[in-house]
Amino acid sequence: MTKYIFITGGVVSSLGKGIIGASLGKLLRARGFSVAIQKFDPYINVDPGSMCPFQHGEVFITDDGAETDLDLGHYERFVDANFSSLNSVTSGKIYQAVINKERNGEYFGGTVQVIPHITNEIKSRIIQTQKFYKPDFQIIEIGGTVGDIEGLPFIESIRQFKSEIGIGNAINIHCTLLPYLSTSGELKTKPSQHSVNTLRSYGIQPEILVCRTAKPIPKIEKEKLALFCSIAKEAVIECKDMKSIYEVPLALEEQNFANVVLKLLQTPEKEADLESWKALVNRINHPDKTVKIAIAGKFTKLSDAYISIVEAIKHAGYEQSAKTEIKWINSDECTDKTRCAELLNDVQGLIVPGGFGIKNVDGMINVITYARENNLPFLGICLGMQCAITEFARNVLKMKDANSTEFNNHTPYPVIDLLLEDKELKGYGGPMRCGAYDCKLKKGTKVQEAYGINKISERHKHRYEVNPEFVEDLQKAGMVFSGESNDGMFKEIMELPQLNWFVGCQFHPEFKSRPERPHPLFRELISSALKQK
Repeated sequence: MTKYIFITGGVVSSLGKGIIGASLGKLLRARGFSVAIQKFDPYINVDPGSMCPFQHGEVFITDDGAETDLDLGHYERFVDANFSSLNSVTSGKIYQAVINKERNGEYFGGTVQVIPHITNEIKSRIIQTQKFYKPDFQIIEIGGTVGDIEGLPFIESIRQFKSEIGIGNAINIHCTLLPYLSTSGELKTKPSQHSVNTLRSYGIQPEILVCRTAKPIPKIEKEKLALFCSIAKEAVIECKDMKSIYEVPLALEEQNFANVVLKLLQTPEKEADLESWKALVNRINHPDKTVKIAIAGKFTKLSDAYISIVEAIKHAGYEQSAKTEIKWINSDECTDKTRCAELLNDVQGLIVPGGFGIKNVDGMINVITYARENNLPFLGICLGMQCAITEFARNVLKMKDANSTEFNNHTPYPVIDLLLEDKELKGYGGPMRCGAYDCKLKKGTKVQEAYGINKISERHKHRYEVNPEFVEDLQKAGMVFSGESNDGMFKEIMELPQLNWFVGCQFHPEFKSRPERPHPLFRELISSALKQK
């Protein structure tokens, strides 16, 4: 029987519930258990796909094309699994499903209410995920904080679900903040006590308390929390700020966190195999070299907008015992070529990431020109690849005003264009290639050698493609299309083989990078950047 672990948060948001849930998943996987992790987001948006990255950070894409919260990226990276649309649930999805059922007459004319209809729909999503993955443990994180009005249906659903499946089959882990007052030199427990009391007022007694803290928690404060929150002393877990998120599982393991969970869920303890993870953390903490990589994009003022790219860069550095420094460059600073050169002269590699809309595209093209002309290791992702195609057409093929029809529908050289069957569709919500697609690699290319195989599967999110009408001209000028779709219709990867590492890919490789298994394209970028240095 699947055991269920619900994770809630209190005091403030952004406490790292996702990292705590992912870390617990890692510790359970290290004991040989199967794990599925699910995120419940209380916002009314159906998914974060239409949100500005400044609002909610990166949109993480799953193999089946779901646009999800960035926490799913942490889940996949920590437990080394591929999740799906089942793992991401929003209030928008829940209400949309209930309203559709009401319109279809499935409630037989009855009054539709939050209880039982909304809460039943929420519980059904838990069961659907359990039936699909059949995990030993299912971890469900509730977004936001206890007391948020939009999160109350999810809290009530937890209460009902725990009651229905019985003692020993489900627990609640509550994450809180212990603020440190420097004037008195004290960690204050009262906010956590109030947060637990709020959760109790909704009918849920947490079994474990995980306390985020900047300072070690004194024994007397742990005992106070256990006493006033009705929690066993060993179930008050300290989660200190760490240099790297990948240290968190080991810090939690030192406090017997996973075994406390197993005991509460009436599951026999198992020895954890964390040797490879310890070796990873050792490489993170003891690099023997440093490399600086620039990310030049539209949303660089919020690092969470590119969190999977940042983690993929780090993964590649970890494998090579290198500390990777990120230099954030807002592409609107690069519309002047002299300024562009000044910003890039101290980096050893460049990434131009994805995005939508014409804003700052000229700056992206300028940084790509600099990389190509100065043999700076380069990786273009999605829009980054499209800009690399456009830059090459303009400056090498001398196709003045070459562009994507996303930005100029009347360009004389539409090197990036919509597919023919999509051209009549207008407005937001048109079809995209979203999710995993196969790609065959051209033998002997740098990309094929990096992957070491001839066929790959990668995750996409885009509408525009390389225009087949210009492929021959681009190839004659020295560009190699090292990856394409099975039918040859879509050019998925380009490279300039005469340069050390100049690669663009239409997909998002960052979504499949893992801390113990970095993505080949990022690995080779970092390797080339280290040689550049």
